[in-house]
Amino acid sequence: MTAAYLELIRIRFLMMLAYRVNYYSGIVIYAINIGAYYFVWKAIYASSPAAAGEGGIGGLTLAQMTTYIAVSWMARAFYFNNLDREIANEIKDGSVAVQFIRPYQYIVVKMMQGLGEGLFRLLLFTTPGMVLAVLLFPVQLPTDPKVWVLFLVMLLFSFLINSQINIITGLCAFFLENNEGLMRMKRVAVDLFSGLIVPISFYPGWAQAVLELLPFQAITYLPGSVFTGKVAGAAAFQVLGVQVLWFAILIVPLVVMWRAARQRLFVQGG
Repeated sequence: MTAAYLELIRIRFLMMLAYRVNYYSGIVIYAINIGAYYFVWKAIYASSPAAAGEGGIGGLTLAQMTTYIAVSWMARAFYFNNLDREIANEIKDGSVAVQFIRPYQYIVVKMMQGLGEGLFRLLLFTTPGMVLAVLLFPVQLPTDPKVWVLFLVMLLFSFLINSQINIITGLCAFFLENNEGLMRMKRVAVDLFSGLIVPISFYPGWAQAVLELLPFQAITYLPGSVFTGKVAGAAAFQVLGVQVLWFAILIVPLVVMWRAARQRLFVQGG
């Protein structure tokens, strides 16, 4: 069974490889996004007297902010996927019914397919994109190999947590019939509340307290904080523990929703 799941990863990787030109253009688009955010934040830091201090703004210096922007957007290329839309479409056209009689776990299949897509993005999007970002902008890469290893582990959990949220959102189509609005709201929430657009340390204290109770920070903000050196030492392993905790917590609603969905299946088409 393990070999079958590994084959799913390979198949999805090869499928993405057939459309690799789209991702070459995507590297340029992401570089433009990084550049836009870099110049905006550069202007903000230049106009703020508080930024001249050693702590910068929100605990990030301009150099750290530049690195945070670059690594956050490139990490998004790895953990991003459309599993929610795939699941919703399979529910709508009725093809999900076939999955019930096959000798594998549907949720695990989707996770493996997302991982295959993520590995493709990591090798042919994130890595060359990060090289381009380093050449174009003053990005400071960590020199400690341990930070790189820890960051890669955290990046894997970013993918797992984001995929869990996507799968839960997709499964809502069993109950809502049309969850298009929910999927759009989820995408905005992930980008905004994960710290991709604005680091969570820039939010007001009350907002930070609320966001710490949600899983979104574990997707972007925590790995980015470790990569930039904002969080280091024993604290870095603590934030990894936060990711592990959220991964474990999200398994519960995922399993509950899947079991409830199996009892509720009706085909809208096909």
